[in-house]
Amino acid sequence: MADPRPALKVAVLLSGRGSNFRALAEACGAPDYPAEIVLAISNRGDAAGLGIAADFAIPATVIDHTGFDDRAAFEAALTEAIEAAGAELVCLAGFMRLLTSEFTDRWRDRLINIHPSLLPAFRGLDTHARALEAGVRFAGCTVHFVRPDMDDGPIIVQAAVPIRADDTPEDLAARVLAQEHRCYPLAVRWIAEGRVRVSGATVRVEAAEAPDSALINPR
Repeated sequence: MADPRPALKVAVLLSGRGSNFRALAEACGAPDYPAEIVLAISNRGDAAGLGIAADFAIPATVIDHTGFDDRAAFEAALTEAIEAAGAELVCLAGFMRLLTSEFTDRWRDRLINIHPSLLPAFRGLDTHARALEAGVRFAGCTVHFVRPDMDDGPIIVQAAVPIRADDTPEDLAARVLAQEHRCYPLAVRWIAEGRVRVSGATVRVEAAEAPDSALINPR
């Protein structure tokens, strides 16, 4: 029998509370999970996510963007740290810095993000309030490969959440976040297992099928 595929080495970039980072760290703690987090990087020294790294004994560092003359120098420091850790995949988990095309091109198809909307709808901030204002019937989250444009790139997996008549942005955000915590570890698992193929703007996941049922809202 062939040796099992070695665990995929992952670096996580974060800026805040790190709830998706925690979901990834918990997933990596399972003995059958095919990835491991080798480094967490925050651009803010007060990010709560650094405490999560300590809880899981994950190496972590702060690379403060305010200490660099420009974005190119900041991103060069990010790349140096990521490569020194041996990371093969970079996960953005609430990383609140726009990345240049030079950085996204360097890590093309090795850089993924999670966004709290059903992309391409509601790129940017305040997604839940905007979804409610628009009167859409579904919200959700998207894990995607990163491209130079904000919240753009081939979609790996999405989860849809029905919007309720009495929803507040906070109510909706909580339900979407629960699905984020499911989708991000799933996407990383598929990548680590070698099941993800990018073709242009489309992602194919081997041995994965779309569900047959439809969800109608309101019923």
